[in-house]
This record gives sequence, C-alpha cells and structure tokens, in this order.
Amino acid sequence: MARGRFILLEGCDRAGKSTQCEMLVAAMKERGHSVELCKFPDRTTTIGQMIHAYLTNTRELDDRAIHLLFSANRWEAMQAMKRKLQQGIHLVVDRYAYSGVAFSTAKGLDLTWCKNPDRGLVRPDLTFFLDLPTSEAEKRGGFGEERYEKRELQERVRDVFLQLKSNEWVIVDACKSVQSMHNELLREVEHKIRVAEEDAKLADDEDDILEDMFM
Repeated sequence: MARGRFILLEGCDRAGKSTQCEMLVAAMKERGHSVELCKFPDRTTTIGQMIHAYLTNTRELDDRAIHLLFSANRWEAMQAMKRKLQQGIHLVVDRYAYSGVAFSTAKGLDLTWCKNPDRGLVRPDLTFFLDLPTSEAEKRGGFGEERYEKRELQERVRDVFLQLKSNEWVIVDACKSVQSMHNELLREVEHKIRVAEEDAKLADDEDDILEDMFM
C-alpha cells in the first residue's frame, strides 16, 4: 500500500486556499480516497489560541516570539500527521511552514533564522502556490480583518514566497474562477497519487515520508 500524500496549498491572504482545500477534500472522498483536511495555524490547541489572539489583534507579541509559536503549532501536529500518512491517509493542508517563513521575513526578520525552527518537519509531496495580486485580494470579502492583511505586507509576503518556491511547486493563477482552479488542482493531485500508487507496486523498498523541510 502506498503511503498517503501530503498536499499543501500556500499563498497570500484571500487567494482562496481554504475554499480550494475543502473542495479538494470533498472531491477526493467522492473518488474513494482516504483524505483529511489540516489547517495551520491550528487554533484549537493552547498554542493555537495564543496565535489566534495575536492575529485578531487582542494580544501583542514580539515578532520572534510569534514566529516560534507558529512553528511550535506545526511541530505539535507532526506525530499525528506522520501516523496518518503511514496509514495511507492523504492530507490536504491549508498553509504550512512556507507561510511562516514568508510572513516573518516580510516583517523584517532574517530568512535563514526564520527557516531554522521548521527544519526537519515533514515536507509536502505536492505544493500549490495560489498566486493572487494584492490589488485583487483587496477586492475580496474580509480583507483587512486580521493583523497581516495590509497591502504593503502582503506584497512583501508574495515576494518571499516567490524566493522560496522550487521547481516542484505548481503555480496556480488565483484570479481564475473557483471551479477552474479546483479542476486544475484535482487533476494534478490525481496524477500525483496515481504515479505514487504505480511506483509502490514496483518498488521493493518502503516509500518514506519526506522529513527534510528546508534542508
């Protein structure tokens, strides 16, 4: 049995990540896949509640402190995520370490320092970057409600994301319709899973989880 695939959706605020994650999970379930949705930050944990208070402007924290809290929020989910992937469950993840690095670097922290707390996290098998100009994001409902939703910061965040991207990333035009984006994401995911399943049938060795984030 092939292990589950870690499918990540990244992008600036209001790019449509949460909507696309939910649509992707629903479509994969319809096709018979075992799949779960994960969101970062996970605001249900004690650490997540501190992050939520910060993001909603009800608590002030030093930029380095909040960066480390975001990282800790990811680390506390690692064992459960690994276990699910090993059980053959696919994970569709809404934001991850790339967001943490992009936002903190955009605020003026050192890029390498920002990467260090997340080194060794499970690395995604497939990363989508939903690319949306800030001028378009501002037109979408809810923009500006949270701390980071400011034009200048969002533009710097996008620049850092583009520095972080690798050839393995799939860049998606987030100006397209919701359905067009969904069709593109689902097509890429189905291809990734199909190739992994075919490789698993041929391979003698175990298909290891990628534990080399930022290495």
